[in-house]
Amino acid sequence: MRRLPSLNGLRAFEAAARHGSFVAAGQELNVTQAAISRMVRLLEARLGFPLFERLPNGLVLTAQARALQPNLTTAFDSIASSVAQVSAMRATPVLTIGVGPSFATRWMIPRLASFYRAHPEIEVRLATGGAINPFRDDWTCGILLGGGDWPELAAEPLFSADLFPVCSASIARRLGKPSDLTQESLLQVAHSPEDWPLWLSAAGVKRRRAALGPSFANYGMALQAALDGVGVAIGLRPYVEDDIAMGRLVAPFSLSVPKGRAWYLVYRPFRETDPGLIAFRDWLRQNFTEKPQS
Repeated sequence: MRRLPSLNGLRAFEAAARHGSFVAAGQELNVTQAAISRMVRLLEARLGFPLFERLPNGLVLTAQARALQPNLTTAFDSIASSVAQVSAMRATPVLTIGVGPSFATRWMIPRLASFYRAHPEIEVRLATGGAINPFRDDWTCGILLGGGDWPELAAEPLFSADLFPVCSASIARRLGKPSDLTQESLLQVAHSPEDWPLWLSAAGVKRRRAALGPSFANYGMALQAALDGVGVAIGLRPYVEDDIAMGRLVAPFSLSVPKGRAWYLVYRPFRETDPGLIAFRDWLRQNFTEKPQS
């Protein structure tokens, strides 16, 4: 019979040791800092030795804690992976897709009806991912923007990410050449400050002459501001394809600039035979994956 300390105590210790903070551990486990501290103290009492030196500027692991933490982290990772694999064996296929909020609202959700028509037997769940959260084991797959080098994940390229200005039709009528942008408010995306400099440099517009406008937390918010006539946004393909096709946004210049990253379908290798993933990957390949240049 196993004689184990409290699993809640072990989880609290492992998270605090990994983060070096009771506060961060509490945020991960959705409990208060005080609860983490209490569980760790109970675990220390059960083990008979301290796990942390509690200093004014943070936590320092004791020798015993340094020996214990790596094995605990490996064990909890293994449990999470095992649960994910068993969950993937459901009789009814479940497809959990991790995507960023902008990708979800501006590309994925408008196309879900097409996937449902092709695969009504699959339950689809959208989860917040992308730049906000790391890839989670309970996701079937994710669609992420990057260089294709995610450790321990299979990554299949879908389509490129190109940058070009977009705006309302009324603003577009004032833009005859790229240098006219110096008279407009250029909408920023806080986590991608390099976008405008990339495009302006390629267009031959000196950056110091371009007026930077309001900053937004993500592309979806910046593009909504462009739709409302607040200014000119950087359009990131594929976020703006539908709005341009419907005439809601205008791309006043033909120049597009590669962002230097691409969109990838990513997933844990053990899910390669998952029915939901197979169906989703085939649907993407048939409808949206860029074809190689001949």
